[in-house]
Amino acid sequence: MPRIRAFLAGLVGIVLVGCAGSSQSVSPDASSASFPDDYQRVVAPSIEVADTDGALISNPFYGGFNAPRPQFVDIDGDEDSDLFVQERPGQLAFFEHVTEGDSSRLVWRTDHYRDLQIGEWYRFADLDQDGVPDLLTEEPYSHLRAYQNVGSATAPTFELYADTMRTVEGEPIFSDRQNIPNVTDLGCNGRLDLFLGRLDGTITRYESVDGTNGMPQFAHVTDEFEGIKIVGGTGQKGPSLHGANTLTFADVDDDGDSDLFWGDFFEPGLLLIENTGTCGNPVLSGQPERFPSSNPLLTSGYNAPAFTDWSGNGRPDLFVGVLGGSSGSNSSLADNFYFYEHTADGYQLRTRQFAGGIDVGSESTVALGDIQGDGQTDVLVANKIDPTQGETSLVYPLTPTGDKGPSRLRKRSPLDLPDAYRYAPALGDLNGDGADDLILGTWQGALSYHENQGDGTFDAVDGALDGLSGGSNVVPALGDVTGNGAPDLVLGTASGTLTLHRNTGGEASPNFASEGVTLAELNGRAAPTLHDVTGDGRLDLLVGTKTGLVLLRNQGGTDGLEFGPPTLVNLDGIPRNATPAWGDLDGDGRTDLVVGGKRGGLVLFQPSAATE
Repeated sequence: MPRIRAFLAGLVGIVLVGCAGSSQSVSPDASSASFPDDYQRVVAPSIEVADTDGALISNPFYGGFNAPRPQFVDIDGDEDSDLFVQERPGQLAFFEHVTEGDSSRLVWRTDHYRDLQIGEWYRFADLDQDGVPDLLTEEPYSHLRAYQNVGSATAPTFELYADTMRTVEGEPIFSDRQNIPNVTDLGCNGRLDLFLGRLDGTITRYESVDGTNGMPQFAHVTDEFEGIKIVGGTGQKGPSLHGANTLTFADVDDDGDSDLFWGDFFEPGLLLIENTGTCGNPVLSGQPERFPSSNPLLTSGYNAPAFTDWSGNGRPDLFVGVLGGSSGSNSSLADNFYFYEHTADGYQLRTRQFAGGIDVGSESTVALGDIQGDGQTDVLVANKIDPTQGETSLVYPLTPTGDKGPSRLRKRSPLDLPDAYRYAPALGDLNGDGADDLILGTWQGALSYHENQGDGTFDAVDGALDGLSGGSNVVPALGDVTGNGAPDLVLGTASGTLTLHRNTGGEASPNFASEGVTLAELNGRAAPTLHDVTGDGRLDLLVGTKTGLVLLRNQGGTDGLEFGPPTLVNLDGIPRNATPAWGDLDGDGRTDLVVGGKRGGLVLFQPSAATE
């Protein structure tokens, strides 16, 4: 058959090239390979998910964070703090603060709040001082864009006010795009101040003057505010390193004025410069000190602070998103959203994963199957590298805790496996004992077979896959493509190649052909899974790529090797470096879709009937 080549150009279309060299543009919504239109994203499904200690995980399927930029603001006028988080340029996630009786929780609502274009950073602030928050963002590249909230406290409506904020002299305001500025009335004079951290560790200050429609213009005041010059690495002034930074203000000592907080790429801590003046006469000329003083925050660096009274005791609690700096960014790939409660005894660390969620670090790869042989769906999720030790990838099982149908999944200790990076699991019953066995891919392309001992533990079978290699970052998938009753092996690689290796060994003793048949070539990071997506009785290929998901419909043919052209799957929330897997997660008889990806978490899609 012709060799299919498909290059995804973002979300615009796909180009197919056959062996004759002809090409054809395929629409992302082409009907020749239809994906069911009733699948919806579900962050908190009916089935509960618990951590290894048994504690319930909130928002288990929001997808994880690698570098969260948090801010709290009451966006819906219900007198509590809602959460906004930026993880990727141009996208703003919204978690609503929902109160239920005496308890409250965060509920994920969207990854694209109002479809606002926010560039590399965002700041909510009441720019026109009408009592509702407006929005300041980056205008690519390294300028300021302003949105005015023309709605109400309970129904915000954002309209673009200026795509490039300018000074009273008409000059565009420049702000290094990797730095996150802040707006506050530091001098308590009714005029907003704009503070921009610079790469040399200094702070530029602008002060607002009357603009139009109540929105301010800013006049330049100084490029060396209070003589501050932050250096990284020590928390002290002096010759050292400068880098990307983020700053904010909060009155943490309850003396009526705002203190300055600074996070820096080269600083593993969070720096405080105390305001020793007054609200009307601020003085921030002291030495920066790591905060909190009794238990200083120490991370991989580039810490983005946010304050709000989350605990409701009248004191500002501290939240920190770890963006990852010079102190080993792998260590913060999972533990990167810190919550310090401000108690009568000072700031107490409560969690390093405030938003909850299943999060194993970076580049999660997922497989669904029955590893315990009890007829219920288990989950395996692997990461690129263990954020804690940094020596190997880890594969975590999530198994049902009940024996009367799945009501809760619980994360277990990682499988006992040899050290390797970027493990990619695939599950299938290869020996006919009713429990799924495990095939693992790695970043070097090596593949290994691990036989299930019947209880969810696995023993390596030496030499079982000798001669098989899938290229770098190989991702395996198992399924009976050829129709002989035995699961075949499909491999995806970093280059985007998909190959089929026939199983000629039968149902109980796998024997995969060392020479694969090329099925397709995509645009990179191909991660296949097999499932009858179109309902015609044949296994189709759903493939994750570096930009999304594509479906290749099984059109039958000799040995089931004729797959149609790849078409984009239009589901909201598909992560980059997507790794899909199919299975009935909640035991309702409907097949769910779980997707891992670059952010290290899992995203769940269920048929609409399952979400009602």
